[in-house]
Amino acid sequence: MDAYTVIILIIIGIAAGILSGLVGVGGGIALVPLLVYFLHYNQHQAQGTSLGVLTFPVVILAFITYYNDCKKTGAPIEFNVIAIIAVGFVVGGLLGSKIAVKVDHQLLRKLFAVLLFYTGVKMLNWDDVVIKWLKSLF
Repeated sequence: MDAYTVIILIIIGIAAGILSGLVGVGGGIALVPLLVYFLHYNQHQAQGTSLGVLTFPVVILAFITYYNDCKKTGAPIEFNVIAIIAVGFVVGGLLGSKIAVKVDHQLLRKLFAVLLFYTGVKMLNWDDVVIKWLKSLF
């Protein structure tokens, strides 16, 4: 691996880390597209790398920061909720990865892009605007 690639990887890691700590995202939304764009990874490589990066040691410091802050503000993070979601996440992650490796990486890339686009539209409440506009036409 050459120095240029190492620098790109460090920059990608910092960007994903900042996004993860700031708004709770980083893997899918930052790492995957950045790996595809800058390192020309296929969708399977990028998603697998993202999942590998997001293991326990990476997220623990951000979690501790949120845990301490939420505890101070009287809205603590509940470990039973984490445990229940984690069980589902493990099962879902296993099933999702088994499905994903059977899907062509170009199709998977398009599905990923549609999911990101849909999420953005929903979070900006643009879907309400579009529905109101459509209703005004009829």
